[in-house]
Amino acid sequence: MTATFIPGKDAALETSLDTLKGHIEGLGFHIVEARWLNPAPYIWSVHIRDRDCPQVFSNGKGATRKAALASAYGEMLERLATRYLWADFYLTPAQNHFPFIHQAEEQWFAPETPLAEVLDEAFLQRYGDSLTLAELRDMNGGDAAPSVCTLPYVRQRDGKTVNVPVNLIGNMFVSNGMSAGNTRDEGQVQGLSEILERGIKERIIRDAITLPEIPAEVLARYPRIQQGMAALEASGFQLRALDASLGGRYPVISVVLLHPDDGGLYACFGAHPRFEVALERALTELVQGRALDELGGFPPPTADMDLVTDPHNLELHFIDASGYVSWALLGETPDVAFSDWDDSRGNAEQRESLIELLHDEGHDVYIAEHTELGAYASRILVPGFSDIYLPDELKWHNNNQAVPHRSTLFALPDAGAAAWQALLACLEDNNVNDQMSVLEWAGIVPDPDTAWERLRVGELKLWLLLALGEQDAAFEQLSMVRASGNLVAEDERRFDALASVLELTVANEPVDDYARALAFYHGEAFAHARALADGVTTFPGLGAMNPDAPTVGHKRLLEGYAKVLRGQQRAARP
Repeated sequence: MTATFIPGKDAALETSLDTLKGHIEGLGFHIVEARWLNPAPYIWSVHIRDRDCPQVFSNGKGATRKAALASAYGEMLERLATRYLWADFYLTPAQNHFPFIHQAEEQWFAPETPLAEVLDEAFLQRYGDSLTLAELRDMNGGDAAPSVCTLPYVRQRDGKTVNVPVNLIGNMFVSNGMSAGNTRDEGQVQGLSEILERGIKERIIRDAITLPEIPAEVLARYPRIQQGMAALEASGFQLRALDASLGGRYPVISVVLLHPDDGGLYACFGAHPRFEVALERALTELVQGRALDELGGFPPPTADMDLVTDPHNLELHFIDASGYVSWALLGETPDVAFSDWDDSRGNAEQRESLIELLHDEGHDVYIAEHTELGAYASRILVPGFSDIYLPDELKWHNNNQAVPHRSTLFALPDAGAAAWQALLACLEDNNVNDQMSVLEWAGIVPDPDTAWERLRVGELKLWLLLALGEQDAAFEQLSMVRASGNLVAEDERRFDALASVLELTVANEPVDDYARALAFYHGEAFAHARALADGVTTFPGLGAMNPDAPTVGHKRLLEGYAKVLRGQQRAARP
């Protein structure tokens, strides 16, 4: 069998691919290769997903087709092992069949437990000033008591095992720091490199640091990478390879693409102790999942640093690199000199060096390791450095806002005035975006072409107000719903009729006096609108959902999740 070894990996690509694929398919998943892209020589990317559960998916990139596929399977394994693929979804029904909902070693706490009994000093210092444990209610399975779930992480400074709430991980760190590998050291080097890549990328963008270009003679050491860059430039783009190590301290590289037609600037970063690997990752990340004609639409550079440093803009750089950057990234006079860095030692030495670097900068490193699915995966947290969102997000945009109200949504027409009022207050007090899908907010997979799928928060607020008899407020809310741009033709006709009825009602005009005209204008929609305005009909099309399987799509999601939990149970058997 062919054995292809690439820098930074402790096993041949063929071995990695066979191992990862075997473990994932052994769990019962049926993986299909959904999209391949090869826009330039030595630049490959692939999207893979499960045949039955589309929420089980991943992306891979690499210099060859085989490397990209191994990357995709590695990402899928890490996201299965850490449960990240289900991080945004309602998982409480799993408790009917399994003794755990996240990991076998999880612990549950009552919300009144003092925060200091759960978090260690570093987490308390970062998040604990105004936080209570009740605010860390588990988004996935916190519907019952006790409602706060924690997972064990090992603090690398002293080897102590500490509890970290799943809710805090999901809100603050999202996917940052997850990795899989042929070995423990290889996997952790990958995760630590990713954390440094994103942390230093944010620092460079936020502080408008002008980076030095990598000299041509250095790029010449890597002819395959040069060929890929040359092919992109032949397509009309301008590329710059920049040393983002800030004087050789951090193993980070950036590749910047300038679009010739719209002036957009797209900056990608890659990190690894080996210079070649970091450079290749930055280049392949640049076009991962994008054909050449999909590289437009990025914003041009700006001198407005308020725009660049806005937290939302920095979050966009984490999500898809679509945020603004300053002109500094294109400056000709670098703020730091080029450093010809490279660490050719083995993964064990590189791992220790990366952790030491974070410790030297005053950060604690926490690692959870997962081997129960047959391959190695880990998740690394560095409070104050690898967080993607600011601590305030736990107060104002916590992903668990819907948890106390899921039971209301499941039985919406029959929930009653008190439950409706509580749900409405939650939506308003938390300033939940009117354009957000209600089922997405609740963590439920929608079924296509249903009223529940189309339902946005703004429309739900309208139906709640009408059910509560608050017609004046409903009329005001209706104007925002009609202007949302989310309505299909059937909904537009229904809301036009409802607007006419509510306008007359709010003006204290007797609707009966205009019934014949309203029926002429709106047809059958008039009678339906009147029933809604009078509270005779409530929550149109939004029937009750089964809490154990709210939708067909969610049932499939839970079936996919059960495959992973059964895999962990099998691994735990003696």
